[in-house]
Amino acid sequence: MNIIVLVKQVPDTEAKIRISDDGKHIDESSIKLVVNPYDEYAIEAALQLKETHGGEITLVSLGPAGAVTALRTGLAMGADKAVLIKADDSRFMDSQTVANHLSKVIKEREFDLILGGKKAVDTDAQQVGSLIAMDLNLPIITAIVELDLNGNQVSAVREVEGGAETVTCQLPAVLTCEKGLNEPRYPNLRGIMMAKKKTIEEKEISDGGIAVEIVSMEYPPQKAEGQIVGEGPDAVPELVRLLREEAKVI
Repeated sequence: MNIIVLVKQVPDTEAKIRISDDGKHIDESSIKLVVNPYDEYAIEAALQLKETHGGEITLVSLGPAGAVTALRTGLAMGADKAVLIKADDSRFMDSQTVANHLSKVIKEREFDLILGGKKAVDTDAQQVGSLIAMDLNLPIITAIVELDLNGNQVSAVREVEGGAETVTCQLPAVLTCEKGLNEPRYPNLRGIMMAKKKTIEEKEISDGGIAVEIVSMEYPPQKAEGQIVGEGPDAVPELVRLLREEAKVI
């Protein structure tokens, strides 16, 4: 089984985000960049499928040269190959443009299954997996929390409001992974050393084809300071008045 895993390098979710001087993107000079957490679930799912059914795992990422760090992490976890589609302006690309570039590279390869995170934590768009499935005319099951493969048939569980649904489809297919699907493993020392020796294939894109422009980025407005109206039952009338006349919520 040949499995392709989509990987994106993103700012650490614990990093303090600062807007760059041009006001159009975040300043990455002093923050740690990591594998998108949802993509880690996809890598782990691929590794578990490989351990059960055999095959080969190829990581594919679109990003600047520094994105090789994320790919090395995936290789250290146990993936076999990696491809970096070099694009220094990838932070400005809309989801359709990203999907188009990824699809072009994926079309060049033999695959049975494409796995990815349900979304990237930096853009939160949750579109690339579905757009790739559309580009390649493949079935897709999104945000899966359980996965079973029986021959050429995939069965996956998605959490929906008030319950869960089980969806099946035939391979080849695209699956996007949700938190709870598995517990991603940590790279061991042997995996880290082997990853350093693996060659990462690099692809160039001639035209970014960016369709969406980031006009500006702004910090969220600061929250107003809280107001203490009193203590105990005596404070209730004043609290009710403020909620009615100032906050206008009752």
